[in-house]
Amino acid sequence: MIRTALCILAGLELAAAPVASAQTAPPESDTRYTFNRTDNGYVRLDGRTGEVSICGQHAAGWTCQIVPDERAALEAEIARLQAENAAVKKEILAHNLPLPGTVKPQAPAANSDEPRLQLPNDADLNKVMSFIEKVWRRFVEMMTGLQKDILKKT
Repeated sequence: MIRTALCILAGLELAAAPVASAQTAPPESDTRYTFNRTDNGYVRLDGRTGEVSICGQHAAGWTCQIVPDERAALEAEIARLQAENAAVKKEILAHNLPLPGTVKPQAPAANSDEPRLQLPNDADLNKVMSFIEKVWRRFVEMMTGLQKDILKKT
């Protein structure tokens, strides 16, 4: 966040500078650092690494302090997590366990003692349909009787 504010401030300084002084060296030059004036010192941009530093005059003289780079911290955390992930995978494989997210192919069922799912035959389907039909007719009769009772009361 500090870095963003400093970059915006540095950009405003460059935009407000006269055109003659806004000209910089061509990109192929060997200039490593770029300095931009701020209210309390300078902002230094390292052209090779992209690091931003805040420079100011203190009791001991001029010093520059590197601005914390969130991107570098995030990249370091990603690298740490990748190394940890690789170590965990190696340990899982050492114990002959499957890695999470992978499907282990199942061996074909060689044992015929296991019960198999059998589809119903036509006779079974007819029994079920007959039962459902009886339940439905009874339900309709109950609703018809209820409707007649309600109409009598009104």
